[in-house]
Formats: sequence, C-alpha cells, structure tokens
Amino acid sequence: MDIQNLSQPNQLTPPSKLFSPSIIVIILVLAVTSGFFISRFFSSSKASLIVDNIQNSASGAISADNIKSKEDIQAGKLYGNVGGTFKDSTTGTITTGSINGVGTHTLTREGGASQSVALTSATVDLDLFVGRKVEVKGETNASSKVGWLLDVGNVKVLE
Repeated sequence: MDIQNLSQPNQLTPPSKLFSPSIIVIILVLAVTSGFFISRFFSSSKASLIVDNIQNSASGAISADNIKSKEDIQAGKLYGNVGGTFKDSTTGTITTGSINGVGTHTLTREGGASQSVALTSATVDLDLFVGRKVEVKGETNASSKVGWLLDVGNVKVLE
C-alpha cells in the first residue's frame, strides 16, 4: 500500500490570491454594468405602474369597461383609467354641455361660472356621472376659449 508523501505542500490556492485586486476590479465592473442594463429593462416607471395597480385594486378601483349603467356606479369608487397617474385633479358636479363649444361636459365648481371646467374623455363615459359630485383626475389641455380644459382619465364618485 502506497502512502502519500506528507512532506509535499498543500496544492490549494491560498485565500489571499483568490481575491487579488484585478479580480475585485473585474467583479465591480461587471456588477455596475449589469446594474445599469437591468435598470433600463426594469425602469422605475414600470414599477410605479405595478404599485399603482395594486393600490387601485386594493382601494376598489373599477375599470371603465365594467360600467354598464348609472345604477352600477357607487360612491367612493374610482372609475376609468385606474392604472394611470394624473397630475391634475378637481372636484365638482358634472353637467352636460360644453363651455364656448369646448368639451363634451362641464364640471361645475364652487365659486360660480368662472370656476367651471370644460371636460373631455376618451376613457370614461362622462354621461354616466351627470348630476353626481365627483373628483376628476386627468391632463390639462390648452384652449383659447376656456379657462380650463381637462381630459379626464378617471372619476371618483364622492356623493
């Protein structure tokens, strides 16, 4: 039976040579590069849309496709584009008719006729909310005929 020579040194690489400075630099460059490309494919705006959708479903938001009649509308619910984020919002009562020929509906707010908002919407059927006190969110559009033209993205029924 042969016995190995115990006088030979261990053939394993010492730990100090495993993490040499050149290896560390290569690992750091790969980490930064991969982080950059990952951030491009999974941008924060996509992540915020996912978070908004989760929050909206938890708050009882309802897509505009699910509205069939005025009887389906409930106070406290959000209707319309539930996944969108809109920077402009206001509160009032929706009425039919335009202001100076602009918009399809009008939002009557406190403060008189000068505070009215002309409304349009491609995502929500505003006829379903006529006569209701609502909070509308959307995007302001330019108009030379009215003080405020709002393209409605979603509607929250208050009363």
